[in-house]
Amino acid sequence: MKARMNPFAAAPAVMKEMLDFAGKVQGSGLEASLTELVKIRASQINGCAFCIHMHALDARKQGETEERIYLLSAWRESPLFTDRERAALGWTEALTLVSQTHAPDADYAAMRAHFSEEESVKLTLLIGMINIWNRISIGFQSIHPVSPRSEAA
Repeated sequence: MKARMNPFAAAPAVMKEMLDFAGKVQGSGLEASLTELVKIRASQINGCAFCIHMHALDARKQGETEERIYLLSAWRESPLFTDRERAALGWTEALTLVSQTHAPDADYAAMRAHFSEEESVKLTLLIGMINIWNRISIGFQSIHPVSPRSEAA
């Protein structure tokens, strides 16, 4: 696989605006662990290897366990996630797959049971933001770092 282009080199000003906005969303006050789980899960759904790689590393740096990262794609069947995390992950799936789900009332109600109105907006912005980054990375075929030991033969 070869990267199509570097969007930061092609449009530095607008990409800086994206980074600034992403930083504001990241620093909005939601728990760091929850934020990374949401980013990883949306990236799994979208198939964004670059973002999965980045956010799994970030989650580990913040103390997330390997087991929870491995089981994230099957969060509904695992007892390792809190009710608040489950609500966020359900809302993440509903919005990431919005053309299929149309953000069902049940997913909204589950999310609202654990998030204030302000937190609901912050979570929704977070989900939207990671979906934008996934589309940038997938569209331009960003390649995640590869250690020599991990490289395919």
